[in-house]
Amino acid sequence: MNQAIEKAALQFTADIKDTDTYKEYRKSLDNIKQNAELYEKTNEYRLKSYELQIGEPTADLLERIDQLEEDYQAVIDDQVACDFLHAELSFCRMMQEISNYITARLDFE
Repeated sequence: MNQAIEKAALQFTADIKDTDTYKEYRKSLDNIKQNAELYEKTNEYRLKSYELQIGEPTADLLERIDQLEEDYQAVIDDQVACDFLHAELSFCRMMQEISNYITARLDFE
């Protein structure tokens, strides 16, 4: 990698780590990891939710979403898990905005 780009990327990474969004994500990740079982169940929920989101739409999609929520109601209702999921979503949205911002300014098709 070009040294100037690498230097800028390191600074950019440090700037991202200094945002409230990233700090909240890291704090909530550390909190949920303190309960191994909750962290494992939350990861299962995240994976199954992701699979539903990227899968082909089916006639029973709403039923499958309802079933996922029913199966993982304890995770959804847990404040630590909920805080983590919200913080993760906020961080992912921020990273997506950054990616879109950079890509829009490049001649990339």
